[in-house]
Amino acid sequence: MSSVATSAGSRHEPLRDDAPLPFAAIDGLVPTKTILLTADPAAADPVAAKRAEILAYFHRTCELDDRLFDLIRNEAAFFVRHEPLRHPPIFYLAHPATFYVNKLYVARLFKTRIDPRMEAMMAVGVDEMSWDDLNAAHYDWPSVAAVRSYRREVRRRVDAFIRSMPLELPIRQDSPAWMILMGIEHERIHLETSSAILRQMPLADLRREEELSADERRLWRTCREQGPTPENPWVEVPARSVLLGKRDDDQTYGWDNEYGTEEVHLPSFSAARQLISNGEFLEFIAAGGYRDESFWTDEGRGWLRYTKAEHPRFWRHEGGAWKQRNLLDEIPLPLDWPVEVNGLEAQAWCAWKRQETGLNIQLPTEAHWQALRAGIDTDQPHWEKAPGNVNLEWFASSCPVTMFPQRSQGSQGPLGPQGTEGEFCDVIGNVWQWTRTPIMPFKGFEVHPLYDDFSVPTFDGRHNLIKGGAWISTGNEALASARYAFRRHFYQHAGFRPIIDAPGHDCVTEGSKLYETDVLVTQYLEFHYGPEALGVPNFPRACAEETLRLVPKDRRRRCLDIGCSVGRSAFELARAFDHVDAIDFSARFIQSGVRLQEGGELHYEVPIEGELTVARSVSLERLGLGDLRGKVAFMQGDACNLKSLYTGYDLVFAGNLVDRLYDPGMFLDLIAGRVLPGGLLVITSPYTWLEEYTPKAKWIGGRREHGEALTTFTGIGRALEADFELIHRSDVPLVIRETARKHQHSIADLTAWRRRGAG
Repeated sequence: MSSVATSAGSRHEPLRDDAPLPFAAIDGLVPTKTILLTADPAAADPVAAKRAEILAYFHRTCELDDRLFDLIRNEAAFFVRHEPLRHPPIFYLAHPATFYVNKLYVARLFKTRIDPRMEAMMAVGVDEMSWDDLNAAHYDWPSVAAVRSYRREVRRRVDAFIRSMPLELPIRQDSPAWMILMGIEHERIHLETSSAILRQMPLADLRREEELSADERRLWRTCREQGPTPENPWVEVPARSVLLGKRDDDQTYGWDNEYGTEEVHLPSFSAARQLISNGEFLEFIAAGGYRDESFWTDEGRGWLRYTKAEHPRFWRHEGGAWKQRNLLDEIPLPLDWPVEVNGLEAQAWCAWKRQETGLNIQLPTEAHWQALRAGIDTDQPHWEKAPGNVNLEWFASSCPVTMFPQRSQGSQGPLGPQGTEGEFCDVIGNVWQWTRTPIMPFKGFEVHPLYDDFSVPTFDGRHNLIKGGAWISTGNEALASARYAFRRHFYQHAGFRPIIDAPGHDCVTEGSKLYETDVLVTQYLEFHYGPEALGVPNFPRACAEETLRLVPKDRRRRCLDIGCSVGRSAFELARAFDHVDAIDFSARFIQSGVRLQEGGELHYEVPIEGELTVARSVSLERLGLGDLRGKVAFMQGDACNLKSLYTGYDLVFAGNLVDRLYDPGMFLDLIAGRVLPGGLLVITSPYTWLEEYTPKAKWIGGRREHGEALTTFTGIGRALEADFELIHRSDVPLVIRETARKHQHSIADLTAWRRRGAG
């Protein structure tokens, strides 16, 4: 393959001519529809056909991402945080590639890593959560050339894996092919978020549209049509029931939060025929909307005071005229294009319009949007042509809000631009549409075990669903069942369509009331924070107390609690330490600790017998830990591949972790580099080895070696003997409650090891 012509230095090194990468030229990159999980009944060899389809989908996805970053002409721009709430572009160039490796390695589908340092540094993205890491001092970014080289190697490795992986149809969630689709759809999400970041870069750092090749211009073309502010009438929608959620028999890939169903009964409402245009939003600005805080929520007022915003992020006022920034150009403000705002600005506009009209004007709920969407009877990937400005099939920018009427229920006319049929415009596409629905799971929500941090961190009441997709929404994002959410102050390619709602009506999923009944989370909340059972002291507290007796008072500066679960041991260790880093692989566990740290009260249920449960609640104040919340920093991470910044500790505490790692030997080999000379490593474990967590070949004990019994204690000692000496060993009992009359009673082996060398 040869690279397309570009300006000097802007294109990555071409792939080797002999590399097995059979993807099409740029014309084959769009439309970029997702694929079906089922067999093609017309295929002579359905498995071979599906394998080829997955391979092409993978390469088109990688190529689209490459082509987007090829638009950056200035290498220095890769290392600037153009969006203050996100990493610099170099992270997003690398992150999708490391995702494939990290997930396939943890799933034991890859036997080796490619670049452990890259895969640790680029593992976790940013949603401005407490366990995100936006501290630039923590990153020694690799060069663009190094990341390009890494992406090429990942592409080769995944290509080879797709060609050889076992494949049965339909593809199910435990299939290797599901993991590949997870990586593909994840990269397509980042294609869109990266485009929003590029849109905030100085234009001088980007190639202009006239500099692109003909093929590239077809992909990244800006719409050239614009006109005056259009009328935007209210259209009545009769009362109806809508079914939310993605059924288990759906034939397309889905994220965990999409599964499950819930029926919602909607009273009649009215909706704006079009998305709110720039011209309509300009009236809000002229009326002093950004200066009058009465239109803003408490959250919105805080954002307004902090940012000093006076207009939407992608607007600029110069010489008495408004301009709009697109991906690769800046144009006079197109009055008939959709305004692009964050959720707080959309809420403020609705409040202003309520005052102006006396009508109950609101953002829609998820159910209201689905009621409008139900009128379009086909869904991607069954479209021959996208019915709106979506999927990169029309433009690489927004377009007039009247350009794409979309058929309502009962209409018979054609779909497409400038059509005559269609009650609403842009139900799908152009820009995402903010809703007032905080994302919550449907009843019966289950995470995928290899990506439990996709949705869980957003179940906090602070992330609102956006619906409908934008011009660059591809793959799973363009499905009717897609459920994506952002913090209300975040910017994406998003606008809104207001509704006139029945007073007092709202639609929040039933799952929001039930999330803390997640069996594993509630079991660990009870284990960490619940009452003592069977007369056995609280295990995390007992471990912390015994550990602290071993740590000299002058060696209590920094502590790492690795495998912190829901956080009790971290808070207990913070009684003595100046600072505790608390790390766990599971976002579900981390979230519980963070909510307590933020002053919240956690409510959960534990089983009594059968279907009977008892409610529990916990707060740090009631446990006497409230004053310690500022001393703990929760972070998601992989114990076997930690970021390099996690070093220089007086104590590393690994509670009941070693027999739950995918490679405990790797953890023990590397942990010495995290502990200061003279510092302590404390390990607790009941040594319950299970192949569910650790391949038997990786067990460091609990097996026979050369015919002789190898205990885990011996295996740990062997792994640590070069750098540590054993200074303490004791038994610590623990009890995990299953029901009121059934408990697991175990004995953990607590071993304390001092790092050799002067303290």
